[in-house]
Amino acid sequence: MRYLIAMIGAIAVALAATVFLSSRLATLIVGQFTFESPDDVGALEDGIFMLSNLAALLVGWAIGWILGGRIVRPHAPVP
Repeated sequence: MRYLIAMIGAIAVALAATVFLSSRLATLIVGQFTFESPDDVGALEDGIFMLSNLAALLVGWAIGWILGGRIVRPHAPVP
């Protein structure tokens, strides 16, 4: 059950980051540099977008894991 809660938390935070954060963060960071090729711009934007989504996925997993540990109690050992 703890894994399920962690997966749901990871999906929820990753979805929220994808919709609200990742593209804005990529545009903000790419705007600080100068490039010689449009391909470099696209590559950096894609990389930042994917890394921020990965970070959000890991943060969501950690939040879900912690919440799942508090909600689900471990089973008593079988004699």
